[in-house]
Amino acid sequence: MEGLVIKSTGSSFGVRLDDGRLCECHVKGSFRIRGIRSTNPVAVGDRVTVEQQADGTNWITDIADRRNYIIRRSTNLSKQSHILAANIDLAVLVVTLRHPETSLTFIDRFLATAEAYRVPACLVFNKTDLLTEAEREQLASVRAVYERIGYRTLALSARSLTAADRAELNALLQGVILFSGNSGVGKSTLLNALLGTDIARTGAISAVHDKGMHTTTFSEMYPLAAAPASGEAPAAWIIDTPGIKGFGALDMEREEMSHYFKEIFAAAKDCRFGNCTHTGEPGCAVLPAVAEGRIASSRYNSYLSMLGDCDESKYR
Repeated sequence: MEGLVIKSTGSSFGVRLDDGRLCECHVKGSFRIRGIRSTNPVAVGDRVTVEQQADGTNWITDIADRRNYIIRRSTNLSKQSHILAANIDLAVLVVTLRHPETSLTFIDRFLATAEAYRVPACLVFNKTDLLTEAEREQLASVRAVYERIGYRTLALSARSLTAADRAELNALLQGVILFSGNSGVGKSTLLNALLGTDIARTGAISAVHDKGMHTTTFSEMYPLAAAPASGEAPAAWIIDTPGIKGFGALDMEREEMSHYFKEIFAAAKDCRFGNCTHTGEPGCAVLPAVAEGRIASSRYNSYLSMLGDCDESKYR
């Protein structure tokens, strides 16, 4: 039997079989060590082969080749990776300028990771209703940085979506869409608004630290429509993921890091040396672009931060 993984709790997996049936599946221990270094060899979005045993249990026996995925370092000390989701048509990074504040470094690390693994990405700036006038001006400046690079951005309040907001979002929601971001930025609130039901848990912001508290504890895929009839697939799927703190430079070579920053890669074509790291080499074309404001200093600093990961084997 073939199917799509729509839920991962770590110990079991929800699979929607091609005939429309849903089943709970497990992975055998031998499968886990079959050359897969990820802490979760099976991820939401995977196409899998399922075999039912004589006792009625279901086991995932194979994974189809992935066309892309979003990956980050595991939070444990094993330095293994953790796949957030696979076979993604668009990664939507939900961020907030305040309450809580999403750092620009986090945004850049996510976007660089998406570039590295061939996942199209866009930014949704949430909680605009909480911003002061000065903060709204800051938001406009931040959006301009990413739009100038070529990323699409949206600004909205998930708690009170307008008709225009919904139209912009609906234009994006085709295929398999990953929603990701820090805890507390409103991913689940936005998901509930899009689905028209309180299907994903939401939580309050810590008054002490102005940071989100985890409410989504595992990745799950939801159909963007009423539950389809048996055998029919919905027009789109949305993947809700647990809040994440950051991304390390996982399996990225120092010489290739600039490839994942679109504007740095474009400017690097004019560097004197093909292996320029843009950290002080003679004839570098990137450093003048930063000095002249053609490349945002925040983006360049994020690039240096990820270079530091490569040098010192850090992860965040």
